[in-house]
Amino acid sequence: MWSGKVLDVKGSLSIKLKEGVVMRNALLSVYHKEGIVEFAQALVELGFTIYASGGTFKHLTANGISALPVADLVGGEAILGHRVVTLSREVHAGLLAQNTEADIAELASLAIPRLDLVGVDLYPLEAEIARPGSTRESVIEQTDIGGPTMIRSGVKGGRIVICDPKDRQKVIDWLKAGEPANGFVDELGAKGEFIIARYCLASASYLSDGKYTGFSGERVATCKYGENAWQAPAHLYSTGTPDPLALDKFGVIEGTPPSYNNWCDIDRLILTATHIAEGYAINAAKTSLAVGVKHGNPCEAAAGPIRAELVKKMMAGDPLAIFGGLVLVNFKVDEGLGELLAGKMLDGIIAPAFTEGAIAMLRRKGDKCRFVVNPALLNELVGHLDQTPRFRFVRGGFLAQPNYTFVPDFNQGVIVKYGQATPMQECDMVLAWAIGSTSNSNTITLVKNGQLIGNGVGQQDRVGAANLAVTRARRSGHDVTGAVAYSDSFFPFPDGPQTLIEAGVTAIFTSSGSVKDQATIEVCAKHGVVLYMIPDQVGRGFFGH
Repeated sequence: MWSGKVLDVKGSLSIKLKEGVVMRNALLSVYHKEGIVEFAQALVELGFTIYASGGTFKHLTANGISALPVADLVGGEAILGHRVVTLSREVHAGLLAQNTEADIAELASLAIPRLDLVGVDLYPLEAEIARPGSTRESVIEQTDIGGPTMIRSGVKGGRIVICDPKDRQKVIDWLKAGEPANGFVDELGAKGEFIIARYCLASASYLSDGKYTGFSGERVATCKYGENAWQAPAHLYSTGTPDPLALDKFGVIEGTPPSYNNWCDIDRLILTATHIAEGYAINAAKTSLAVGVKHGNPCEAAAGPIRAELVKKMMAGDPLAIFGGLVLVNFKVDEGLGELLAGKMLDGIIAPAFTEGAIAMLRRKGDKCRFVVNPALLNELVGHLDQTPRFRFVRGGFLAQPNYTFVPDFNQGVIVKYGQATPMQECDMVLAWAIGSTSNSNTITLVKNGQLIGNGVGQQDRVGAANLAVTRARRSGHDVTGAVAYSDSFFPFPDGPQTLIEAGVTAIFTSSGSVKDQATIEVCAKHGVVLYMIPDQVGRGFFGH
């Protein structure tokens, strides 16, 4: 560390320290000023001299903080429209100098103080890229150069680097504790490198129009293992999205930490639930809902205004399949609802909140039932379809596509109607669509009176999916008569709709585009079955390939 001798830094005033206090220097340069005054004051009280760039310097001194302008350090004011402020050898020498006699002496000969701490945030590049109406010029203007350069110099120099305001108090506490050698500085440095990498990736993706892309994340949870016990370690990473329904926004209030498979099922639950909520909001009205998932596919679901009734319906949808599965509801679980969920050996329940009585009622031996909460489930399902690009690893790379954000609107002319469904049938179509289009294809989904009664998922042929849906419905004791069916793509032959009609289905929602569409239309008309068709190019519901 620098010796603490008094230096005249290119004409700036000298700082005299109390006996026994080691002089240390901090450089602060922030775009967002919230909280920076309090942080700087705490550093001053710990013996730091504060250097600050133009706007930060003005903000600090206006609020009574003693600070030196970085212009004094670099030998001049900002130039080129404020694009060059801290890009100087004085700043980076102060950050990169090693704690050796030679480097200390060289800094002293150049009248450059060692900079022990750098607090920087970045211009909001990603927000500008996402802003409607942004231009190449506006994006370039919001591309930070000085900040990332200081962060990287600070990391390489082993300095205390703060680029996340949430870390400021942690730094103050660590300094007050005597700077224990616990890897804290490396942890801060790693975060700085990560933030810069993500920042540069956003710029590269924008400038290349997506030719260069990728994703990054921060580990937020560790699983005992992955899909299988031999796939260890396994982790959950957060991309840092503000999405209120992102998995890192869910907290486990009781039970063992979710497994890798649990997290996969929770993700699918959120996907299905947001599609149900959005579909109802567009075609009917906001609704309460309950969904059950096992091994990545919905096996139980219900929607409607009476919560106790829909929980009963959901749990009766496929009692065998839900054993060991997870359930999500968009309302608080109290003792009355807990009683309806009890006795099914659930691996987890996801809700906005639980009463203590409900938790006591639903506990499993060994904490095997996880109680997972996110208050956003109460009001944030509508309007929060996941908009982030969908990535899938393939050998040697990955595939990318837009997310699943299509929602049918039965009032739009793009949907051709052969017969008119009742309001209840249209609600059932919405529920069946939301379930079927978030299940692994090929899928035929059966819904009756707001209840999923059979989900024929993952079949290679469509008539096989129809047969499976009917079989699963009957296995669970459901009468298919009067049910609605959804098909995630067109029927290549009329055997699929014929199978459904023979089972008692009275309305079908599917896509069009088959050379045999007319055969499907005719078989439905012959039996008086309502048929809604949406062009395959507009609303096909393939999922999970």
